[in-house]
Amino acid sequence: MDVPPSSPILLFDSGVGGLTVLAEMRKLLPDAPVIYAADMAGLPYGTKSEAEVAARVAGLLGRMAERWHPRLICIACNTASTIALGMVREVLETPIVGTVPAIKPAAELTRTGTIGLLGTDSTVRQRYVDDLEREFAQGKKLLRYGASGLVALGEAKLRGEEICVDEVTKAASGLVLQPGGESLDTVVLACTHFPLLEPELREAFGDDVTFVHGAQGIGRRIAHLVAGQEFERTMPDFAVTTGPLDDFERLADAFADHGLTGLAHL
Repeated sequence: MDVPPSSPILLFDSGVGGLTVLAEMRKLLPDAPVIYAADMAGLPYGTKSEAEVAARVAGLLGRMAERWHPRLICIACNTASTIALGMVREVLETPIVGTVPAIKPAAELTRTGTIGLLGTDSTVRQRYVDDLEREFAQGKKLLRYGASGLVALGEAKLRGEEICVDEVTKAASGLVLQPGGESLDTVVLACTHFPLLEPELREAFGDDVTFVHGAQGIGRRIAHLVAGQEFERTMPDFAVTTGPLDDFERLADAFADHGLTGLAHL
């Protein structure tokens, strides 16, 4: 099927964490038209039930696919992907790229054999994570911790607010306080918000810990799926929110830094 050159790539997240994915995608596809959708009214996903997240994500993406006819949708959110990716692929004909915890590269990097998984409360308990661990981390020790408090800290940092390392440490320290935590040398950042806090996390965990996240791999996957397609930007790239527009506009500088010059309410 021919794709109109102006057809956008739609990136969807519960908030602004997906900008870490957009940054990597831009390096490979600078000419691709983009719409960034943030479900700020539904934030945070990590404390919601699986049924609520699945219904919300599928409903919103269905509306947006009908409205903007994207050539590809990226669910740039680990929680939404691990819960709703299969459902969305069943109901939409649009190609869908999900975001899943980078357990495979972490298992290849670890020297001690102990890997940490920092995600939202919902992500760390998903069967999807069990499957990734069984497939890619056999013989390794995977410690999981739900650090949903880091989501709000990441959002605040992007707004230009000063973030205290002690707050980040408090939100994430439960990972290393588990039995075996002293051997931790590799941490998977299993939420797209968390790379926004990597400098603070590095200070909290120390220089001996390597952080891994999937943004680069997701960018490469998107580029592979749209390879050979033509791009034509007929209007500026923009971001939409389900929440209050005035609150969204406080992030205008951050969005502009990622080439999103228009802001609107969904």
